[in-house]
Parts: sequence; structure tokens; C-alpha cells
Amino acid sequence: MNLPLTPIRFVYRAAGVFSTKVGIICGQKTFTYAEFGERCERLAAGLRALGVVAGDRVAYLSFNTHQLLEGYYGVVMAGAIVMPINVRLSISELTVVLNHSGARVLLFENDFAATVDQLKPACPSIEHYVTLDAAHPAASMTSAELVDGAQPDRVDWTRVDENAIAELFYTSGSTGSPKGVALTHRNLYLHALYVATIMSDPNNMVDLHTIPLFHANGWGRPQTSTFLGVKQVMVRRFEPVSVLKMIAEHKATDMSLVPTMANAILACPELGRHDSSSLSRILLGGAASSPTLVERLEKAFGCTVASGYGLSETSPVLTTALPKPGVAYKNDEDRWQRQALTGWPIPGVEVRVVDPNGVDVPRDNESIGEIIARSDNVMEGYFREPEATAAVIRSGWFHTGDMAVWDADGFMKIVDRKKEIIISGGENISSIEVEKAIYANDAILECAVVAAPDDKWGEVPVAIVVCKDGRSITEEEMLAFLGERLGRFKLPRRVVIELEALPKTGTGKIRKNILRERFWAGREKRIQG
Repeated sequence: MNLPLTPIRFVYRAAGVFSTKVGIICGQKTFTYAEFGERCERLAAGLRALGVVAGDRVAYLSFNTHQLLEGYYGVVMAGAIVMPINVRLSISELTVVLNHSGARVLLFENDFAATVDQLKPACPSIEHYVTLDAAHPAASMTSAELVDGAQPDRVDWTRVDENAIAELFYTSGSTGSPKGVALTHRNLYLHALYVATIMSDPNNMVDLHTIPLFHANGWGRPQTSTFLGVKQVMVRRFEPVSVLKMIAEHKATDMSLVPTMANAILACPELGRHDSSSLSRILLGGAASSPTLVERLEKAFGCTVASGYGLSETSPVLTTALPKPGVAYKNDEDRWQRQALTGWPIPGVEVRVVDPNGVDVPRDNESIGEIIARSDNVMEGYFREPEATAAVIRSGWFHTGDMAVWDADGFMKIVDRKKEIIISGGENISSIEVEKAIYANDAILECAVVAAPDDKWGEVPVAIVVCKDGRSITEEEMLAFLGERLGRFKLPRRVVIELEALPKTGTGKIRKNILRERFWAGREKRIQG
């Protein structure tokens, strides 16, 4: 028997097997999985009544809400492609994304009504504007009218083309123009199964959706958690105090964080004032973590903390730094070092670290190469961009652009993005390595290291740092601190102390391209292959 692989099967499994279990919590609203499944069917019916047909793009401009989670299934049930958009994009960026995708429907929270008014004249393909909240002049109808008035109708998922696009995610644009990552039904189904193999105790799991669902498929949580019948708690916007309160209120067991989120929680004055004893696991991703960060989180929350790695193009998870069978830790310090690494591949994924000729570099934890991967969860390609797709998927392998080393146990450690390695006087400097050294200073809340032009060395590292509230540091103090931890050639030539938060993508990644432009404006940046 050969049945199509589609995430629609996950919502029907949850609605059938876990029908009376509370599956979704969003603010004061709760839904059993049976209720959630029916709402997804109603959404599908409502979209079809609007004239949505197979292959149409249905966009969302929303923080984490139950309506956005329903869109992950209801839009796909209608045969369309769900397209959650990064809410932090500018008007011009949103216009590019919506026009490139040709979206026909835009569902939005009223927080973005003013944005929608500006988008209307610039986005002719959008025929319907639907508010997820109360009626608003910017919308032609409300989602309540769209969903509540529709008759639920079970979808025959056996007729779904598993190779059709189900989701479209535009990359954050942290290193260039956003591209539309096309993920198929098959990509999403198998990714969820692979991620499920590294889940712990799903029967008692309470998953906080701390990662925005408009980012990288929400790290795969909407599919995996639904498939396993996990209770899912929507974190509409990440705010450290509210997250700490939600952990206590809902007895949350799992959450995912990017390092900037983790540092914000650790710096929160209310840390320790709310019961977090239910937490079992915190997964870190989105940017490189440090052993110090893993240690501090474990001590603060008393749970397992480990890094992972993936990209929008891979649905996204490729690797995990969770304990690997057969690998023993010498002590806690060794364990924290390991759990901060990029990690080892999850089931269903193959990864290699290769030189420019495609040859594996030695597993000596020193030789640097590019991470390449192949898996069922690698994207179909970039939407409407065959040349860009061909540039990254070559000879059956996806080229990530991330430079790494690996060791005898197969653990990888990213040292930098291919385009962010700083070449100063012929020496390769890892911006990530310098950033980790900076984060070892307890006064630092966030930082970024970028290349700046230099007449003698070509380019040199520059650090931009933000201190925690109530803390301060001078450039001289930071350089003295780093001088004890880094080789002289790796030291930043300047340390810029910022009073405001650094610019970020919607997922908390620091936008180094914006910071770098401060120093390179009017000068041509070295192009790296």
C-alpha cells in the first residue's frame, strides 16, 4: 500500500486519537484536538468559497495565534499553499514578498492594519483581505465570518499529490534578498517523523510555541506536536516575563529559543520568581550557542539544554546536540561543550563537511569545510527561482553555506557562514568564535562581530555590543577581556558600545548585513566564493 505523505494526516490522527484532549491553548481560548480539526476543515471550506483553488498562495501576517496554527492545516486542506510572513519585514520587503509569491488572500491581525492599507495599492494579486480579529476597515471580512459560517467537510487526503508545494517560507533576508522556500507535503510529513524520533515523553509534553510560526516552519513543531497529540501553547509574542509566567501556568515541558531569546530570559529580573520545575528540555537554534549559555540555562531551569541546526530550506532541522548514544562525557564542562555544538544528524538526514572540491575534510576538529546535506526534508527549491535553486542543490546535495569542523564522533561545529568568514591579512577569523568570547563577559546582553575595511589588512573584525540593563563596559575593558581569550590577530580592532538593541530578523537573528553596511558604505565588500 502506497499512501500520499501529507501533513493533513497529522491533524486527522490528532482529531481521531486525541479527540477529547486539550490540544491548543491560545490566551484564554482552549481547543480539543477534535475542535481544532473541525476548525481547520471550516477554514478550508471558507477558503474554497472565496474561490481559492489548488496551488493558490494564502498569506498570513500574524504573531503566534491559534488562527495561524489552523492555517498550517486548513489552507493545505483547501489544496492551497500556506505562506506565513515575517512580521518584522518593512513595507517594501513585504511588497516584494507578496508580489513575488502572487498571493491571492492575506489574513492579518489588526496590529498590522496600517501596514495592510499601505500594501493594498502595491499588491494587485491579493483579492481578499481577512482580519483575524474584530471587523476592521482594512479587511473585507473577518476570519470568524470565513470559518464559523463554513460547513466542515472531511478532506480526502488520499488524493493529495505529496510532491505539491504545501508551504512557502521567505527567508529572513539577513544576508540578502528574501527567497521563497518551497516545502512539499512529503518534505513536511517526513520531517515531522524524523523530529519525532528525538522528542522526549510526548504523552506528557506541553510545548510552548516560543519560535514564531512564520520562521522556518516553526522549527517543525506545528507538525510534530500535532502528529504526537502534544498540548501546544501559543506564545503570541516573545516577552521574557510572560514566557516565565506561561511556563508556570501551563506546566510547560519544552520550548525552543534562539540565543538572543535565551539571553533575554536569563537577564529577566523575574527569573526564579515563577515555578519552572516542569521544564524538561530547552532546544537552542537559529544561531551559534556557547557552552556558557548552555550551562547558565541548565542551572537556571534545571533541565536539559542542547543546540540544534537547520535552515528554512531543510524544513528546518538537520542536526541535534542532544546526548548521542555511545558518546561519554568526561564531566559537566565537557557535556556543556558538546551540547553547544551544531551536533549530529537526526534520523533521515545525511550531512558531510567538504572542501571546495566536494571532498570530506578530516574529522580532526580543525579542518574547515562547508556543511552539505541530503534528506527527504530538503526543499523542493526556491519558488520561481530555478537558477538560485541550482546554485545550492548540486549533485544531489544541498549546500548550506555554513562553514564547520567535525570530530571523530561526527559532531559538527559551525565556525561561520561562508560569506561571513573575516579574512584579515590572509588569516581566516571566525566571527562566531569572537562572539562566543564576548558573550563570556557577564555584562554583555548581545553582540555581533562583522568585517570592516582596512587599508593594511583588507578587512578587520569589529565588535558591536549591547550591555545588560544596569551594566556597562568600555572598549578598553572589553579588549583586555578578549586579550586573555583570543589570539591577537582575532581581536576586534574596534568595539562599538550600543545603547539600543541590535537589528534583528523576525526570529531574533542579528542582521549582520545592516551592521556591516555601517563600515562598508561607499566601498566594495570583498566577494567570497
